[in-house]
Amino acid sequence: MTRDWRNDAAIYQIYPRSFMDANDDGIGDLDGIRQRLPYIAALGVDAIWISPFVRSPMEDFGYDVSDYCAIEPMFGDMASFEALVTEAHDAGLKVLMDQVWNHTSDQHPWFQESRSSRDNPKADWYVWAEPAEDGGPPNNWRATFGGEAWAFDEQRRQYYLHNFLASQPDLNWYNPDVRAAVLETGRFWLERGVDGFRLDVVNFYAHDRTLADNPPRPSDAPRPAGAGATDPYFDTINAGTVSRPETLEMLPELRTLADEYPGTLLLGEISSTEDSIADAAAYVEEGRLHLAYNASLVTDRPFTAETLHTLLSRCLALFPHNRLCWTFGTHDFPRLKGRWSGHGQFDEGLERRLDGLLAALLVGLPGACCIYQGDELGLTQAQLTFEQLRDPYGIANYPNILGRDGCRTPMPWTDDLPNGGFTRARSAWLPMPAEHLALAVQRQDADDASLLNEYRRLLKWRKATPALRGGETTLFDVQDNVLTFERGEGEAKVLCVYNFSADTVTLQLSPFSARTTGYHLGETSSSEALIQEGQLRLPPFGVAFLF
Repeated sequence: MTRDWRNDAAIYQIYPRSFMDANDDGIGDLDGIRQRLPYIAALGVDAIWISPFVRSPMEDFGYDVSDYCAIEPMFGDMASFEALVTEAHDAGLKVLMDQVWNHTSDQHPWFQESRSSRDNPKADWYVWAEPAEDGGPPNNWRATFGGEAWAFDEQRRQYYLHNFLASQPDLNWYNPDVRAAVLETGRFWLERGVDGFRLDVVNFYAHDRTLADNPPRPSDAPRPAGAGATDPYFDTINAGTVSRPETLEMLPELRTLADEYPGTLLLGEISSTEDSIADAAAYVEEGRLHLAYNASLVTDRPFTAETLHTLLSRCLALFPHNRLCWTFGTHDFPRLKGRWSGHGQFDEGLERRLDGLLAALLVGLPGACCIYQGDELGLTQAQLTFEQLRDPYGIANYPNILGRDGCRTPMPWTDDLPNGGFTRARSAWLPMPAEHLALAVQRQDADDASLLNEYRRLLKWRKATPALRGGETTLFDVQDNVLTFERGEGEAKVLCVYNFSADTVTLQLSPFSARTTGYHLGETSSSEALIQEGQLRLPPFGVAFLF
């Protein structure tokens, strides 16, 4: 079966500030990533997605761009970048850049010109609006980071839209000159060898041009997946700024650019939406993006087989070509380990089984998957004091919302060096949690039963298994809190079985197939899994892949 890497890509997300520091200033950099490419290649992934490393005042740590085509000096220079791309390709890894095309920094020359007058050549490159009759903002739209989504500019005597920080003004995607300029920045990097783009908050590109108020959220209306229960941003239904139908009409221009460079991947982040699954499906329809990801698996409520069955059933209906990219977390969400653990109800052995089950689930689901750095180690969410916070979102909303610093602490490479081997500087930009040292790469390398080595085995098996390269997925009814589905076509099929129970279960295999030769065990999460007399026995949180 010919493999298009985009169909079932396993992508490793790197947050460069926290991955590896090569110049000992306490901040990770491009040369640090280069040093650790052998580690990533050995994990068995297809590609790396690197969070922003282009020029930025760093008010939102790179997601506020002041020059799309220059490297931020703290991360290196163009030579560092070009060497990284070359060495990644030599290691068999694709390179995805994070492109922040919804907004720029207020220090970007485009915005500086746009704010200078109402009639300059770039006057309409951002979203400007007149004050309301009382002199206040044009409407009730809120910024995702807190407060109003509008900032008043004294020079133009108008408000500009910012869905995030006030220092991150939104580009006006209705302006064809803006879209052309954005495409040119994409072409700049494609010409330099990148294999695709992760598109930050792609469903925010367009806004409601009537500037109508957002309606209040009904008291009985659920909040979107991943939304904080106390986050005031979700007190309204944010229809004016999120997942506008106009955005879908603009995406073919991005796809046309990507298609000029065969094999290029466009991966879209679908964020802060009312129905992230349905919205993501619309973004990957023919001629738009190749893949999209959302917050469906980003929850602090431990899933049961039944809730996952419902989710997967809906996704199979909406994504017939498996164009969903599954992820348990990114740099924007609390750590997987802190959300899905037993919260003290399980002993250490069961916690470890649960970790392995989740790794196997990510590997077995139809479509692509994304692994955030450190999740393969089982890193926990870091608990930081207010004085240690660096995230503007967390600082502004403390203590109701703790922000994103807890999932952005440095990678622990070894347990016998200061700062876990991340940097030789006296201190890192965020502290290294002491409990992370016990989970360091060096320590897990030497333990064949570690979570890191389990991820390695699973990812390599996934890549080598034709049944997991697209094809059909058949979902079976839940039995005894066990999720079961079959992947593949013809003779190349694999039955994926996940026990979400803390008890041993025994399943009859006859309901899953009419085959007469029976099943045999392939990959499993435990030596205790076995097939006997047409039955599968799975230990607590056990996983088995059957052929």
